[in-house]
Amino acid sequence: MAVLRIKERMMTQNIHNLWKNNRFVIIFILLMVIFRTSVADWNTVPTGSMKPTIIEGDRIWVNKIAYDYNIPFTHISLKHFNDPKHGEIIIFDSAVSGKRLVKRVIAVPGDSIRMEDNMLFINGKKLAYKSIQSDQNKVIVQETSHDSSYNIQLNHNLSHASNFNTLTIPPKQYLVLGDNRNNSADSRFIGLVPREEIIGRANHVIMSLNYDNYYLPRMRRFLHRL
Repeated sequence: MAVLRIKERMMTQNIHNLWKNNRFVIIFILLMVIFRTSVADWNTVPTGSMKPTIIEGDRIWVNKIAYDYNIPFTHISLKHFNDPKHGEIIIFDSAVSGKRLVKRVIAVPGDSIRMEDNMLFINGKKLAYKSIQSDQNKVIVQETSHDSSYNIQLNHNLSHASNFNTLTIPPKQYLVLGDNRNNSADSRFIGLVPREEIIGRANHVIMSLNYDNYYLPRMRRFLHRL
């Protein structure tokens, strides 16, 4: 028992010394963890599902208090600020896919939406489209929804995902699509996104690494606005 008490005192003393000698570092780490889980974070984009807006190797800045302030490490909201709007790029933890995804909000609760040959109709009105660029592999088109305009990428050939019937979005659900419309696992495959899965909004690229060129940084992508 005496040996056990000595070991306990030594452990307590070691913990005390660790805190005394490193308390500022420990506090800093704790604050950084809380900041990244509840306020802001960055997210690596490994696929091209959001081309041409976001490309492989981009690190995007995630504003985690754009919509809610959540309890750290949870999706429980302590303070509600706003809800996602048409055209915004959101980050969400998809329970269906088991991954964190980055997509664009296309339809919000109450909207009626359908897709015909890659063209979207919201509440009976076709979105505005303008051709930007075309080559033998793809077409870049500007899509305008409400007050938001952004570029999307389309293949020349239609696919089974180029059409879907009219759907009315229920409360606290969102329809999201990737800007790379022919190569995106979005609401056409994983279904609508529940409001509680949404963790933040992305407006900027922090930095970008070129996976095809020895991971060298793409300087033109630094602080690029989405």
